Amino acid sequence: MKTTKLLKFALYFAILAAVGLVGCEKLDLYSIDAPSDLQSRIDSIAAAKPNTGDTTYVTITTAIVGAENNSSGWWTAFSDYFSVPTGKLLHLEFINHGTGVNNWNNWNLAVTNEIADRAAADYKEYFVLRSDAYGWGGKMANVDPRYAFDIKMITHNYPDTDGNGDIWNDFRTTMQGARVSLDIDHSATGNVFVTATAVGTNGVTLVETYQQPVSAAADLMAFLICDGSYFEMKKAYLIPSKVTVVEDVNPVSIAVTGTPAFLELGNKNFWGDAKATVTFADGSSAQVDSADISFNVIPDMTTLGVKTVVVAYSKTKQGAYCKAVTTFYKLEVTNPVVGLEVTTMPLITKYYYFSGDPILFNTTGLVVTGTYSDGTKAVIPKETLQFGKIPAASGTQSALISYVGATKTVTTTCPLTLVKGIGQVGANDFSTAWWTAFSADYKVPSGSSKTLTMYCYSDNLANWHSPCTILRKSDKTENAVVRMDSFGWGAGYGTATLTSDWNWDKFTSNISGSKVVITVTNNGNNTADVLYNVTYATGETHFQKYAGVTVDSADLNCALVTEVSYLVIVE
Repeated sequence: MKTTKLLKFALYFAILAAVGLVGCEKLDLYSIDAPSDLQSRIDSIAAAKPNTGDTTYVTITTAIVGAENNSSGWWTAFSDYFSVPTGKLLHLEFINHGTGVNNWNNWNLAVTNEIADRAAADYKEYFVLRSDAYGWGGKMANVDPRYAFDIKMITHNYPDTDGNGDIWNDFRTTMQGARVSLDIDHSATGNVFVTATAVGTNGVTLVETYQQPVSAAADLMAFLICDGSYFEMKKAYLIPSKVTVVEDVNPVSIAVTGTPAFLELGNKNFWGDAKATVTFADGSSAQVDSADISFNVIPDMTTLGVKTVVVAYSKTKQGAYCKAVTTFYKLEVTNPVVGLEVTTMPLITKYYYFSGDPILFNTTGLVVTGTYSDGTKAVIPKETLQFGKIPAASGTQSALISYVGATKTVTTTCPLTLVKGIGQVGANDFSTAWWTAFSADYKVPSGSSKTLTMYCYSDNLANWHSPCTILRKSDKTENAVVRMDSFGWGAGYGTATLTSDWNWDKFTSNISGSKVVITVTNNGNNTADVLYNVTYATGETHFQKYAGVTVDSADLNCALVTEVSYLVIVE
């Protein structure tokens, strides 16, 4: 609405109000003294509401999100669910508060499918975006690989305001009490564009952006998550999307993974289950459909020897044809495999178990040698083999190893030993989501310690796919959660001193099969210590310690929780 129209409307309203109040006492309370006063009020009203002509205000039910002492741990306190239909932009405004201890103790945003229930079986996340220019993807990428999270698409303008070479201390300062505006624009082009603008009480403005493909037809759902933080919600409304056309970009490179290292003579499927990932000029990457892949050089699969395959892709990000990008890989055509044998045993040969479900076979260190029809032998690449699961039963067991050839399947077995534990946290197939599987609570009396010994089995894909220790009271009131990988949160965590001797280059790849001994000590002075002593399957040892976590020494319990992994408790 233009200022002149607002002015006419406001004057008309003022005249009507004056007529309606004739005969009332203290009329001067409702009068406008001067045109400048009127214009000031008009301007403030116009600034308070978006001038789009198509605004839908959303009622905010949860005005304060999270505990106001910043004690809400990760994934324990949430804003309302906000639906974002295609072609709409959701605008949120709130005041951000956090502990100021860690970068992530601020706002976090989840963008999900249209299922407004985090506990529902068909709830799936597109991504979680953090205020500190970090995030990760969710299970919507399993629905369509185009929905994969791409951290390279995060941008920010975070300044080094004090000039000490570290932007993050300035970031943490600015975010305390900052007014945040979040725009989640669900474009009809099949993309979502997130813009977060935080204006600190120090006058500094921080801007973070992110974008990725999403469903163009189904609604999105968005909500905020606390993590040592809380939010004062101020405003929520929907307006039309600001993005109706997305600028197209060309591919700049292509990479392939999972290509076969060798094939038997007679097998012409030289692509197999390989995947191709294309990087575009805007920095984004996407796995592309194999139907869009072309092969500039097709190998002769009727003769033995090493072959070269040239792969090409010639579409823009929006699917228009363009100049191709290419790469290549090599494979060997061999005689048929007629026999298999395990020539080097895997790193883990003894498994601890409790659940009766079959156990995933960890092939780290395993070497399998094949015998060909001409009598020659060679190591068979593990990616060309199939591995069976291990039966969950005490004693000597075995895992089946198979090679599916052009004319027949050849097998062998790997002998293993299984030992039954006394308890378990998490599922054997690594399907356990965060904060869904827990051990019993173990009481830790004042002045004493509780030690738990376990073996951790993990997919080894992230540091946090490993044990966590919860310190809490009998009524489940949490003091802190401390992870094995030098990270934690909670009301009592801020007083903790962390020490460890991890080699972070090795940590993630060595989680599975590790023996983990966790000792929780109640110091009797309303503090507790947590010590992780870890022995990798290789025999290498490390520790992680949290000293001085604030607790109630008169009422302290500990419990275990894990994610995408499982723990077998042995004592």
